[in-house]
Amino acid sequence: MLEPKYVTPDSVQSQLRPRRKRGTYHRHSEEPPMDRMHHRRNSPYFFLVLLLFLSSPCLRTCAEVISLTEETFADKVKEKDTIWFVQFCVPWCKYCKNLGTLWEDLGKAMEGEDEIEIGQVDCSLNKPVCTKVDIHSYPTFKIFYDGEEIAKYKGPREVESLRQFVLDEAEKAARVKLEAE
Repeated sequence: MLEPKYVTPDSVQSQLRPRRKRGTYHRHSEEPPMDRMHHRRNSPYFFLVLLLFLSSPCLRTCAEVISLTEETFADKVKEKDTIWFVQFCVPWCKYCKNLGTLWEDLGKAMEGEDEIEIGQVDCSLNKPVCTKVDIHSYPTFKIFYDGEEIAKYKGPREVESLRQFVLDEAEKAARVKLEAE
């Protein structure tokens, strides 16, 4: 005859996995967790994933918009026969934030247009540039040709409106140049 088994706290505790104490290593590893993470960071797979991420299209979407600095602004906007449509902004401005990807989208839309460049100046980092071109509110959109400001955009903040504006201004600048020659 079989004796019935009774469940007691001791019998239940013996069937459970032992608890790990704080600061002990993972049960399958003999090295501390931080060493395992360090090992992963130095593995070739980590660098491969990092390389794929850095070359992904989501990071290249901003490639059409050129960041201009105090060192590069004057030379870039003076480029011969090149129209520069430049956004002046600051990171803390809610209106600049509300634009979202508008400027990057414009850069994509203008891709392939000869002699029209889309630029951006962060006025919090490049105050001398913004002071020189008389920026008092954000965001401000200006067009430069041969180093001179030729227009300031005050229309709707939509890609197609911005695109049409810069194309119209480029056409006007080309006509003025032809008449001068």
